[in-house]
Amino acid sequence: MLGFLFGFNARIGRLYFFLITIGLALVMTAIAFAVAGYMFEHTPKGIHLSADDLMTWPVIVTGVIFFFATFSLQAIRIRDIGWDPVCVIPAWIAIAIVDRLVAIKIPSWSIGHSHQGTIVGLLINVVLGFVLLFWPSGDLEGWTPSPLGESHRKPNEPAPRQSGASAPAGRIAQATRAGFGQRGW
Repeated sequence: MLGFLFGFNARIGRLYFFLITIGLALVMTAIAFAVAGYMFEHTPKGIHLSADDLMTWPVIVTGVIFFFATFSLQAIRIRDIGWDPVCVIPAWIAIAIVDRLVAIKIPSWSIGHSHQGTIVGLLINVVLGFVLLFWPSGDLEGWTPSPLGESHRKPNEPAPRQSGASAPAGRIAQATRAGFGQRGW
């Protein structure tokens, strides 16, 4: 079920990941400005708000949507690399938690007094970010077919031709992967 919820069974290439990440960042920024404008407009003037006062439903819903979108996008890219996102993402979260605990318990190891992380955690996050951006796509050999029964092929591999099928029908079948125009007798 997690495969359908977070996109664990989907794949996305490097360029598309980069472009979608840029687009998602722009959309997130626009939504954050809209929520901040709403909060600024509907807050009485001259009142200093604490962090607890700022946790309203629009902020919480926006945060959940941002988390879901970035989590899903990273899971899809990790699957494309050929790794299992069910293993990689919990390990990444565990490293972030341990890094934060170390930075809190040993403040001299933290990056700065305003940061809650160490240089080791920062380097791990930077390396994993570069891996998501620059690591080549994995081989499709371990790729499982979709639940609809569609078969997947390598991008450089031509579509299999059935005997008796015309060239236009073959191109349509390759584009739609539905076998349109081909007789399956």
